[in-house]
Amino acid sequence: MAIYHVYVIELRKKVFTENRKFREANPQFNGVLECLYVGMTSKSPKERFDQHIYGTVSKKGFDLSSAIVKKYGIYLRPSLYNHLNPIKTRKEALEMEEKLAMELRRKRYAVWWG
Repeated sequence: MAIYHVYVIELRKKVFTENRKFREANPQFNGVLECLYVGMTSKSPKERFDQHIYGTVSKKGFDLSSAIVKKYGIYLRPSLYNHLNPIKTRKEALEMEEKLAMELRRKRYAVWWG
């Protein structure tokens, strides 16, 4: 049985100025806090971060990385997610991913997830 994790990656702030979709998704962002990516995985957060950064391709030929993380990702932010892990089911992890992303947006971070 798989165990899941949510994770948070800090992004370079230039994602906000260079990526229109990211900017439009975060009208609450005032430039003070960081830009973040929230995801969920059945791997360790470190292993998933590496897949994003290095553009890992699946056996079926699919790119496993998020283009935003691949271009702007800096490092993991475990203080924002460690208390939520591990998660028992994929469904719970997907729900927690969205809940965490929305909570961080309410705190005025700029957040992308999915």
